[in-house]
Amino acid sequence: MEQKAIIAKTKEIGFDVIEFSKIVVPEGKTLPDYAAELRAEADRVGIDIVNYTIGADFLKGSNGDLQAEIERVKGEVDIAAILGVPGMRHDASSGWPADHVGPKSFEAALPRLAEGCRAVTEYAASKGIKTMVENHGWFCQESVRVEKLVTAVNHPNFGVLIDMGNFLCADDEPAVAVSRLMPYAFHCHAKDFHVKSGNEPAPGKGWFGTRGGNYLRGAIVGHGDVPVLQCLRIMQRDGYDGVLSVEY
Repeated sequence: MEQKAIIAKTKEIGFDVIEFSKIVVPEGKTLPDYAAELRAEADRVGIDIVNYTIGADFLKGSNGDLQAEIERVKGEVDIAAILGVPGMRHDASSGWPADHVGPKSFEAALPRLAEGCRAVTEYAASKGIKTMVENHGWFCQESVRVEKLVTAVNHPNFGVLIDMGNFLCADDEPAVAVSRLMPYAFHCHAKDFHVKSGNEPAPGKGWFGTRGGNYLRGAIVGHGDVPVLQCLRIMQRDGYDGVLSVEY
């Protein structure tokens, strides 16, 4: 189903809002023009587009050219403005390139990641759009690293998209991680996984490995091993009143 058609279906099912994770542009159209069509369709059916999610990599993206990657992501901010969204999520990085010479720690990458995120959010702020990083992509996934990045960027327009399930990809306990990052939350995802120990036989097709060698498989929210209710209670306790998007 084309993304434009998904908008009306989302409204029909009964959802209050919709968010786009990458826009798939139909043949013969441009991204800006199709983004405008998506916004017009959302206005027509009466549903808000609340977030635009894109990929980014301030270590490896744009062939390792930081300034080029910053400009590319700024271009995505322009698309977010066309969509009329209040926020845009981008990645920070999936890690150092294999041929990088020198320290390969997160701490070594932090100044560069912060520079990229700060430049993008300063541009986005001029358009009234908040930017955020998600706990996603392995390298900047557990809550301690995400908090370090937000602290290093140190800009009121930059925060976090908290995905309660994604912490498990870095073997980070979800409830503790959600609690740590709530002060920076701009947007949230509800996601669940089934979990199997990496000390057991590989479970086979449909499962993928965590950074620490455990196994995950996507689950219907509430049917897996993520403490979804506990995470929701933490969000409520800490005063979060924004959007909660459901994945899977």
